[in-house]
Amino acid sequence: MWRPVADAAPGSGIGGAVHALLGTVAGVKKVAVLDYGSGNLRSAERALSRVGADVIVTSDFDTAFEADGLVVPGVGAFAACMDGLRAVDGPKLIGRRLAGSRPVLGICVGMQILFDRGVEHGQDAEGCGEWPGVVEQLQAPVLPHMGWNTVEVPEGSVLFDGLADERFYFVHSYGVRDFPLGREGVTGRLKPPMVTWAEHGDRFVAGVENGALAATQFHPEKSGDAGAQLLTNWLNTLS
Repeated sequence: MWRPVADAAPGSGIGGAVHALLGTVAGVKKVAVLDYGSGNLRSAERALSRVGADVIVTSDFDTAFEADGLVVPGVGAFAACMDGLRAVDGPKLIGRRLAGSRPVLGICVGMQILFDRGVEHGQDAEGCGEWPGVVEQLQAPVLPHMGWNTVEVPEGSVLFDGLADERFYFVHSYGVRDFPLGREGVTGRLKPPMVTWAEHGDRFVAGVENGALAATQFHPEKSGDAGAQLLTNWLNTLS
């Protein structure tokens, strides 16, 4: 039974939106939320369940690999998240899923660890290396960046379909400020990632769509109606 979301935006009307969204997912998708000791696991589980997914929170490699979709949440320090991820063989799990075009969605630090490196408090930690780039402190007058913000959605986005003018909930002090693969005019053998940007005294990556791999710096599970729609859009990419 649906229950109200306590941390939804005031006046968001999420109840009606979620009821409407439940019918828009094409079939029930099995989604694993990876438990590696860091992340809003239950919030992600509830948000995905409310938009029609069959969700399991797990640290089991085979269960997470076999799911239609894998969600990698994350909160806290980059290095600590990577330590937890390695403890459950997360980098290998993510790599194997992507090699088989099996969708993965990273959230917050779960997005950051997909890049090459993270530099926090003088500590330079290695990430999963799925994308080139460095996670570093934002050059902003007020940190952390906490609250609702608009994003710059690229034309043709599937993840942000119908959400170009919406706001999403961010809580972070670090981000990717330069993403070479996402620059306009970059060409190569492979199609470049589709990048969504945001600003908070500094410009940073707010979302990436790259084949089976997608990620958001913000928390869709805390972003009310807009977050529910984004998760629905992602579920509809699962086969």
